[in-house]
Amino acid sequence: MAIQPLAMARLADLARAKVDSIPRKSVAAQFGVGRTVLGEPRLGGDASPYQFTAEQRVKILQKHRPIGHSRPTRTTRPRVGETRLANPLQAHVCQSVSFPVDRFRLRRLHGRMVPSVLIVDDEKHTREGLQQALQENYDVSVAASADEGFNLMDAQEFDVIVTDLRMPGKSGLKVIDKALTLPNRPAVIMMTAYGSIDSAVEAMKRGAVDFLTKPVNIERLEILIQRALKTRTLEVEVKQLHERLDEKFNTEGIVGHSQKLKDVIERVRLVAPSKATILIEGETGTGKELIAQAIHQASPRARAPFVAVHCAALPAALLESELFGHERGAFTGATERRVGRFEAADGGTVFLDEIGEIGPEIQVKLLRFLETRSFERIGSTKTLTVDVRLVAATNRNLEQMVRDGKFREDLFFRLNVVRITTPALRERPEDIPVLLDHFIRQFSKENAYDPVTVEPGAMQHLQRYGWPGNIRELRNFAENVVVLRRGGSLSEFDLEPKFRGAGDAPPVLHSPPPANPLSVEENEKRLLREALIKARGNRTQAAELLGISRRTLHRKIAQWPELDVVDR
Repeated sequence: MAIQPLAMARLADLARAKVDSIPRKSVAAQFGVGRTVLGEPRLGGDASPYQFTAEQRVKILQKHRPIGHSRPTRTTRPRVGETRLANPLQAHVCQSVSFPVDRFRLRRLHGRMVPSVLIVDDEKHTREGLQQALQENYDVSVAASADEGFNLMDAQEFDVIVTDLRMPGKSGLKVIDKALTLPNRPAVIMMTAYGSIDSAVEAMKRGAVDFLTKPVNIERLEILIQRALKTRTLEVEVKQLHERLDEKFNTEGIVGHSQKLKDVIERVRLVAPSKATILIEGETGTGKELIAQAIHQASPRARAPFVAVHCAALPAALLESELFGHERGAFTGATERRVGRFEAADGGTVFLDEIGEIGPEIQVKLLRFLETRSFERIGSTKTLTVDVRLVAATNRNLEQMVRDGKFREDLFFRLNVVRITTPALRERPEDIPVLLDHFIRQFSKENAYDPVTVEPGAMQHLQRYGWPGNIRELRNFAENVVVLRRGGSLSEFDLEPKFRGAGDAPPVLHSPPPANPLSVEENEKRLLREALIKARGNRTQAAELLGISRRTLHRKIAQWPELDVVDR
């Protein structure tokens, strides 16, 4: 076994300190080697002190039997709670070299949390020796066969599995196959005394993360375990991020229950599995990018990149480079090659927001790309072909722009394969309560504030408001309410005048018209309610606004108590 420089130095120190004055028989037992390795003593028989030369010390170290090479030396039984390795040299090396331990699926061992390792080997001394060598930093389980390992894998989860390749019955390759079928797949390290390139390649093809030959180098094994744990940690983080994206951008995560929104979601589900180009139309702030992300997440491209480009935010000179990339020296300031968004999104989805803002030159190149899915970087003659899905969005009327000569008709036809129109918020007022509740809870959690309760009177005004900024304006309103109020309730009197339809002008009724416009009672109730709101619950002022006595107002409120407004 090749001994690492650090281990060699420590072993040499140990040999120099402990070997010189120990009888040959004791040395042989202490270091797990035969007496013949030591050569003939200088001063006498086995019981005589033996002085070693430097060459003989190196010979002892080189002949030292590492784990997995031969039978370990018998030792006294360790006391309860004591960890003792069969070989003192091995113990010295393992105790002197420390490794950082990543926290993954951890278990408590000796009062601390450690990763779990399963060792599968039919050689008893190998698996027990590895268990002793690793148990200081890991929760180690052992199995004498592949079947025994299968039972342990079914009973509990492991972070890393170290398995022998050749075993009676099922081989280590079957252990790899079993590990890959587990819900939380552990990393597998293959080891064998019959190391070859073919067996290593086969193990790696099956899914092993690395390969070791016997006799096992403990330092090397621990490094591989740490590397495997880091790889598993990254895999879990990526999986969790994908799950969060699926949860955030899937169609079930779109908030609202109006029929218009349901129609949009149904169309998203229909077109997502296809490769068709999609054009999303709608006013600013209606959630066009959210719909585009939902299409991507519901498509077979969900694990590939989703690249968004906001065309209106980039000048025409930069937009071409941003989309198609450029070569070094293609223009002034191009100091290095740049990969464009289409190339970066290969296999995924490109979302072009505000596509109605792009100029005529970019329209021509975009049309060619949509026809062939190929392009050239600026300054290059090499044609690149990519597999991307294009989703475009606009808040402008492209058909009118085509008639006005501001947008190419052929490009419009290429984009308008499937059209989805996102409804304005004023067209679905029944979604305002659920959206507002969603945003209030979201911002309350982010800022660690108590959620704000919106009173029914305030909600009626918010549902009647036009929301020119659509969902973006509602979201900003919710954040403002959470940050400024920090809990409590929001009444109609707490709303800004624009939400109540009031300003410097005389009070105007914004209540929905009565079912029967000629009903005196319904009109009277509507006028009373509006006057009480305008007077902020002050009955004297409300009576003056209506031109009636306070006593008459009291009588009307007693007749219709639901009209009363608490004085604020």
